[in-house]
Amino acid sequence: MKHSILLLKTLLRSTSARNIYRYTTDRKKRRRIVGGTVGVVCLYAMVMAYSVAMCMGYGSAGLIDAAPALCALTVSALALLFTFLKTNGYLFNFKEYDMLMSLPFEAKTVALCKFLYMYVKSLPWYLSVSLAMLIGYGIFARPAAYVYPLWVALSFFLPVIPMLVSAFLGFLIARVSAGFRKTNLIQTLLTFLFVLFCFSLRFIIEALFRDDKVEATLKTVSAMTDSAAGIYLPAKWFSDAVTMRAPLDALLLIGVSALLFAAVFQVVGSSYRNINSALKSHAAAKRYQMTAQKQRSVTAAIAFKEWKRLTGSTAYMVNGAMGEVLAVLLGVATLLVGFDRIVAIVTQNAPFDAAILQPAIPFIVYFLVGMMATTACSPSLEGKNYWIVQSLPIGAKTLYQGKMLFNMMLSVPAMAISTLCLCVSAKVPALDTLLYLLLGLALCAFSTAWGCVCGVRHMRLDWENEIEVIKQGAGVAIYLLPNMFVVMGLTVLAVVLGLRMDHRLLTLAFAAVAAALAALSYRRVIILSTR
Repeated sequence: MKHSILLLKTLLRSTSARNIYRYTTDRKKRRRIVGGTVGVVCLYAMVMAYSVAMCMGYGSAGLIDAAPALCALTVSALALLFTFLKTNGYLFNFKEYDMLMSLPFEAKTVALCKFLYMYVKSLPWYLSVSLAMLIGYGIFARPAAYVYPLWVALSFFLPVIPMLVSAFLGFLIARVSAGFRKTNLIQTLLTFLFVLFCFSLRFIIEALFRDDKVEATLKTVSAMTDSAAGIYLPAKWFSDAVTMRAPLDALLLIGVSALLFAAVFQVVGSSYRNINSALKSHAAAKRYQMTAQKQRSVTAAIAFKEWKRLTGSTAYMVNGAMGEVLAVLLGVATLLVGFDRIVAIVTQNAPFDAAILQPAIPFIVYFLVGMMATTACSPSLEGKNYWIVQSLPIGAKTLYQGKMLFNMMLSVPAMAISTLCLCVSAKVPALDTLLYLLLGLALCAFSTAWGCVCGVRHMRLDWENEIEVIKQGAGVAIYLLPNMFVVMGLTVLAVVLGLRMDHRLLTLAFAAVAAALAALSYRRVIILSTR
């Protein structure tokens, strides 16, 4: 363990935002760290406020005794999910693998270090939930003084068991799929399913709390929580330890976590080197046939390379292609259910004619398709291999053109399918449908070019994990937030103007503006490529 702790300290120091801010002379890095810190603090505050409000609801309904079990189950579910998403990238197939494995440490030591690093980086999220629920529990239950330090101490052990379970599942998936070409297929499909569930969660919550049945729903949830705690023993141990003065349950939670920790990494350590080596290699087909090589232009070759990168990374595929998947699903669902029915579900049966939403169809589709442009993060994904790109006989202009071509190839087909489905379901005239497709194409071009401007302007090459660029990059944030709110405003504007002017003229006007903005953004990319 002491070797793993030594490696962990070194890794934390090398990636510490505090150290980078303290020693760097780059003002952009300093501003990025300050902005990122403010954003994360706001997210922590939102999570804590939601957790306190949840306990307040339980307390108001007289169900505060279920709060400890609910806290344990919530933290465990978050730990299970976060670890599963991070296992491939933190524990396996990580970037500094060759450097760490060359050090005089056992493979198990490196695996322990990477798991502990994942635990430390995720711990603030778990503690924000647990401590906030402790505040709500304290307000209503008024427990004995010893409960507060005991709750805090056990909060550090709550995520360990689900993290170990999730890491072991990731280990099994990596062990089974190490010899296959598509190593991320299972994890990617499961992640897509979870994200789709999150998008549908709003409608599930509405169904649960409809018709003023809040108290009955809370009682049902409380009963389900107790049942789940009876099945998931760590939640029961935590709940009994803080509510029934059961020191044995607290010792069981700590002891089982330690024993499971040792057992899991005894197994993982025995195959750790082999799995990582297999994941970093490429499987070859047994029946290989020599065929003529395909000739591609340099731009098309770069786009194909970007496609291989997308399909080879779970995080990149989920973030870069989720909008397109949702757009296609929306189109298919609209064909099956009907445009009017979908509008009624979203607007909760508001009394208005769904036909007035027809001018907003291109913006509704673009809200999903333009949710994330791959060009906002793909320049940074070159990482420390960027010098290889610079040494190739191609200019930065060609490189960015290839990346933009790939995003167009990804977004335009999804936009066309979704728009056609919505138009057919809404009985939009053929000419209007063609104009909506034209506007959608212009919006995709703008999304691609503007995303590339953000990606190039805020390129970050010194990342240690690709999630830092794909999910937390400055280029992605600057592209995502303004684009999302502007599209929401344009959707409302299209509906309002559609009541006062011809739909075709309105669509042509929007298409002209989007095309002009796309051209200006593309010109900006070309200027940036010469610097």
